[in-house]
Amino acid sequence: MSASSIGLGENDDVSGAAMRQALGRAADGEALDQAEATILLHASGDDLGLLLGLAARTRDAGLRAAGRPGVITYSKKVFIPLTRLCRDRCGYCTFATVPGRLESLYLSPDEVLEIARPGAALGCKEALFTLGDRPEARWKQAREWLDARGYDDTLSYVRAMAVLVLEETGLLPHLNPGVMSSEDFQRLKPVAPSMGMMLETTAERLFTEKGAPHFGSPDKDPKVRLRVLEDAGRAEVPFTTGILIGLGETRAERADAIFALQRVSRRYNGIQEVIVQNFRAKPDTKMRDTPDAELADLAATIAVTRLVLGPGARIQAPPNLVGDQYQLILDAGIDDWGGVSPLTPDHVNPERPWPQIDELAKVTANAGFTLRERLTIYPPYQRQPWLDPRVAAHVAALADPDGSGLADESAIPQSRPRPQAAAEILVSGDRSPSRLS
Repeated sequence: MSASSIGLGENDDVSGAAMRQALGRAADGEALDQAEATILLHASGDDLGLLLGLAARTRDAGLRAAGRPGVITYSKKVFIPLTRLCRDRCGYCTFATVPGRLESLYLSPDEVLEIARPGAALGCKEALFTLGDRPEARWKQAREWLDARGYDDTLSYVRAMAVLVLEETGLLPHLNPGVMSSEDFQRLKPVAPSMGMMLETTAERLFTEKGAPHFGSPDKDPKVRLRVLEDAGRAEVPFTTGILIGLGETRAERADAIFALQRVSRRYNGIQEVIVQNFRAKPDTKMRDTPDAELADLAATIAVTRLVLGPGARIQAPPNLVGDQYQLILDAGIDDWGGVSPLTPDHVNPERPWPQIDELAKVTANAGFTLRERLTIYPPYQRQPWLDPRVAAHVAALADPDGSGLADESAIPQSRPRPQAAAEILVSGDRSPSRLS
């Protein structure tokens, strides 16, 4: 069915008849096409209420099928910002900076453990590694720092620090180092149960046009990022991804990104979680005067994502970016709040503090759900070939004995050696002679 045949005009306007038809097909359980999804992304008022109801119904069916009816999950984590250097120049980012503004270009091993150990003591299970994309490709200072310590590239250092955290604290690394190759997935999989990278958008013009949010950022080419999602699926790496709304994309472009995720998920089954995140303007960025994405728009996008990806998808929205509108976001069909830290700030959105976990549990309960802690790797992936045997014992030590695959909320991570294959050092990309290789 074409966009024009269901009332989608050249100016992205939607007729009432087209909205009713799209809602009717969704209510009948019919698979939406991209044009219908685009129409539903325009829902407001009573139409939005109907859309959210359909998405919530789909989510609830998926939770029952997964054996956890009425359960909304989250991951208790620490945030490890390994380096704030990046080769990209995104118009909305305050995380990335320049070498002259940093006391140290990368966190040292001791600094990494100074974050991880208190997190483990608080019962966190996840160590979220975040960093800029291949900073050594832009900054000679980064290249010199890595060379002086015997690392071939930033990802080699990421790998070493993941091993350090895994063995010394028992926290499970979740790696977000940006664009990765097939070879990168092979060398990182033995040290991290899960990895991630946001797709953000498939709108090429936001990458190619001068002044656009992703102009001058080689790693934000949508084709490159889609290739990463495919390579993660081929490498059987449990992968978290998602979209960022409000960058200036049209609703048709937003629907295109959702369907791109659907295609990758269906082909490789490796997308363990989809984040639907709303843009929030930040001072001292090129996009500081860009309006924030409306929360009603976020809710409609979550709901359409739920309907397109289906009841089995795990869909989250970051709770620190939704103000007090928890009920609205739950109504839209999420089943997960993502990573929440009792210790470290959201270094990507430092102006938006995490909610207290007790408060998150309360607002979730007020909406009729139970909040449960999960691990960084989702239950269906806690087996071979998705979970590498060299980290399986670390995952099992933190999993609930009830067999759900969720977290044992009483468990405190403990140091634990990681079995190493004899040939592993050959693919590590790390020239240092220490045991971290």
